[in-house]
Amino acid sequence: MTKDLYARHRSVLPDWLALYYEEPLEITHGEGRHVWDSAGNKYLDFFGGILTTMTAHALPEVTKAVSEQAGRIIHSSTLYLNRPMVELAERIARLSSIPDARVFFTTSGTEANDTALLLATAHRRSNTILAMRNSYHGRSFSSVGITGNRGWSPTSLSPLQTLYVHGGVRTRGPYAHLDDRDFIDACVADLVDLLGHTRPPAALIAEPVQGVGGFTSPPDGLYAAFREVLHERGILWIADEVQTGWGRTGEHFWGWQAHGRSGPPDIVTFAKGIGNGMSVGGVIARAEIMNCLDANSISTFGGTQVTMAAGLANLNHLLEHDLQGNARRVGGLLIERLRAVAAQVPHVREVRGRGLMIGIELTRPGSDEAAPEAASTVLEEARAGGLLVGKGGGHSTSVLRIAPPMSLTVAEAEEGAAILERALRSI
Repeated sequence: MTKDLYARHRSVLPDWLALYYEEPLEITHGEGRHVWDSAGNKYLDFFGGILTTMTAHALPEVTKAVSEQAGRIIHSSTLYLNRPMVELAERIARLSSIPDARVFFTTSGTEANDTALLLATAHRRSNTILAMRNSYHGRSFSSVGITGNRGWSPTSLSPLQTLYVHGGVRTRGPYAHLDDRDFIDACVADLVDLLGHTRPPAALIAEPVQGVGGFTSPPDGLYAAFREVLHERGILWIADEVQTGWGRTGEHFWGWQAHGRSGPPDIVTFAKGIGNGMSVGGVIARAEIMNCLDANSISTFGGTQVTMAAGLANLNHLLEHDLQGNARRVGGLLIERLRAVAAQVPHVREVRGRGLMIGIELTRPGSDEAAPEAASTVLEEARAGGLLVGKGGGHSTSVLRIAPPMSLTVAEAEEGAAILERALRSI
């Protein structure tokens, strides 16, 4: 059945629509932190549909909210008042820490970042964007144009002029040998120098933890130091929280809060986990920025009633059950367990991350050279052992990405770590 489905997939879908595994997997249902395939095999899910199943598979509160809302009305567009959309926007605005915040809903993180770029360039009357090397911001024409990861950038054409800044990757690049303070100082000096050679940019867009890039991040405080430089020049700061938001990093509710000394970002984008699998994305910005557009704009599907009901139920569950705290506690245990394993596996260069957002970078032993074949081996062996993980990395890196639902238990973390240990030792 899977082979037949794969053949049909290949005949009607694009060649560049990637699939994991030598024998692709059809997931048919899930519950909690587990999913099942069409052959009846059960897997512990450590990737959550690319960090999207944030709380749990088939979370009763979300399925109930979706079912009840679907029984009333599924969709009406933003041309009509929408109670669930207003209620979720109110909650998110309060949680954002952005003063006088406005919220606009989209259907994806890509669309959220696209909207943020529209707002920033319109507000600043500039089409120049600062972005981080090794970054990823989506697959639309504008978001591909600012993505600093060659593996996810299929064209050099763009409506924007993009300038790339140092600092998103702590352990590689020309400043890797410096301590954290000197690393930040060097990156800030590079930013100041760059700004002296270009017309005033509209904004800097940055992921607090780079997702597709392999869960890399700078030292705490880098973006706060950048913010001081940017603010002096009126340049906006866009925090791409599509993967880091809602407490996944454990220590903070938003990833930018590790860099919050100079205040919140001007714009925050979000998506993925808030809908727990439903198509929800959005932008938060100060009113003066959000309201700067001087032409009509609506969203046909952004903020539709059924996805807003799911988002409200999911957010309530996350807050009431302190899943941020769980990500901090269980994620901390999982990282330490994996670091102990990595110390005995020559292919592991680094285990990094925060909360339940963990990367295992693999290289050829004794070098910094990427080992993509090793990552593929571990991916296959983990699946054979009953565990699903992700892959990522940029600039000749190969990284296993681990981001389970934030309700992961200690026992499940230990189970997953044991499977990963066997898979890593099989390289």
